Amino acid sequence: MAKDPLSNEVHFWRLDAAEFAPTWHLGVGAEKVGGRWNPKGMATVYASLDASTATLEVAVHKGFEALDCKPHRLTQARVLDPSSIYVVQPDRIANPNWLVPGTPSRSQQQFGAELLNQYPFVVVPSSVSPHSWNMLMNPLLADGLYEVVLQEAFGLDGRLNKPSV
Repeated sequence: MAKDPLSNEVHFWRLDAAEFAPTWHLGVGAEKVGGRWNPKGMATVYASLDASTATLEVAVHKGFEALDCKPHRLTQARVLDPSSIYVVQPDRIANPNWLVPGTPSRSQQQFGAELLNQYPFVVVPSSVSPHSWNMLMNPLLADGLYEVVLQEAFGLDGRLNKPSV
């Protein structure tokens, strides 16, 4: 069984384009297009349990160049009651392919939706960084159950977007 990613105090991280940072907690993007763990039409906030994984999760979709040339903001929040978090262990997932990169299936989205309808926070393994964890948040159920710790400008290390030679 995988190690439980949670300790007594649980923080989560999210990286957004600066223009969307004020509404990071609404799950609008995932609601519009659907995501790995939610169907289209269901507001869901995707975050990570560490800032590095949050960066990788954005970079895998946008590329490091986008993180280098457009202002982004990094948000850190703390869950006020860790007992409101459900942890999905890898060995409890019906299809192991749900944990590898690729297009999610309808069943995977339904699995996530069922959990997000029951729990304000759901922790799942990251497909980008298999030994890291992501936090899913149902913004309707999670209202009042977390607090923002910081929100700051994000700067990408230029070595991740080297000039052409």
